[in-house]
Amino acid sequence: MDWFRAPNGYRREVRDRSPWGLRWGVVGLLLLAVGPVSLAAGAAQAEVLVTDVIFSPRSDGQGHVVRVQTTASPEAYMLQSEEAHELKWVLYNTDVHADYEKRTPKGPIETYTLTQQNGHLILRVALTADRSISPMVYRDGASDDLLLNLAYDDATPVAADRSSPPAEAPTASREGRRQRDPMATLSRERSRLDTVVIDPGHGGKDPGAVAHGLHEKDIVLDVAHKLGDYIENRLDLEVIYTRTTDQFIALEERGHLANRTGGDLFISLHANAFQSSSVQGTETYFLGRSKTDAARRVMKQENRVVQEYEENPDRYEEYDAEAFVKGELFLSASMQFSEEFASIVQNQFKERVQRRSRGVHQAGFYVLWSASMPSVLVELGYLTNRQEARFLNSDRGQTYLASAIFRAVRKYKNQYNKGIVSSE
Repeated sequence: MDWFRAPNGYRREVRDRSPWGLRWGVVGLLLLAVGPVSLAAGAAQAEVLVTDVIFSPRSDGQGHVVRVQTTASPEAYMLQSEEAHELKWVLYNTDVHADYEKRTPKGPIETYTLTQQNGHLILRVALTADRSISPMVYRDGASDDLLLNLAYDDATPVAADRSSPPAEAPTASREGRRQRDPMATLSRERSRLDTVVIDPGHGGKDPGAVAHGLHEKDIVLDVAHKLGDYIENRLDLEVIYTRTTDQFIALEERGHLANRTGGDLFISLHANAFQSSSVQGTETYFLGRSKTDAARRVMKQENRVVQEYEENPDRYEEYDAEAFVKGELFLSASMQFSEEFASIVQNQFKERVQRRSRGVHQAGFYVLWSASMPSVLVELGYLTNRQEARFLNSDRGQTYLASAIFRAVRKYKNQYNKGIVSSE
């Protein structure tokens, strides 16, 4: 089965159930490095070593998780089906550590093997035939480990966890809304759009762009509240906010919050600035390599928060903004959905609000990197343009902008739920 279209696009394999009951999710099945990783046959020097493979039942009882512990983050990996009840998981430029000791498999896994081929490590997993399984692979946000989540399709949903989220990042979900198990959300078949995470950029000690007496952090928070109300009241979707007040939150933690709360779509709201006051218009970005000087400028402007306001900027060294330019970015299968949603947003701005569209672009924003779902960064306009600043600060302007993004979410939701959001 061909799981990707090289070099620039990825095929979407959705709702593809084999006769033996293995179901694949929409996103998260493939991460492919476009830089130094060689996918062709031939010896490759393994720079990452697997030290352990651990099998654990999920806390909700709806599946098992296979944790592959590694000495560093693998450059790329690919999961695909082999034969009935078998998975093939390729970890590129990876080998087994000399001290590795094989554990006894648990849960729906009957047997597994680790073999080397052309410098790449192949983990083959044989599953039991008595249950229908939805596999999904993803990176652990708190370590270099890789996780294979094996969710039972026939499991009975558990009651939502109403306990407080982890304390390492502030949360701002709407009062009275349920807190969902992020593992359950990651593992389910992504056939419906249920939760939208809205991220008002900047906040607290970080004002964002400042011009004409206006602060970016205030503008985007007002638009975020309007947008969230529209989505909750008219689409009956769950809305999670990364912040609801004038609060500073690290860029990486915003994406991690979206992951923990089971987000299906991540929207980061911003306002732009430029040295020339004549520049105006809206732009929407998705994660990727910056292809223009203008995109790199906006990327550096937004990522600058790390050095100016965050207490631990060293944790972003693994991101390395220049890596996006050099082609070492890990492109995920969700990239195609991010690009499509970004296009819908820009079309709404242009057609519904008559804003000047500056197009859809890709760039290496830290805030998008940590979110493991379709994600966009929306620049609502330029505060440095006096006329546009008045529009951004007005209730009418904020209502129009929020309405345009709401319409984009509605259209994307309808297409997504019907299974027609695709790059093909």
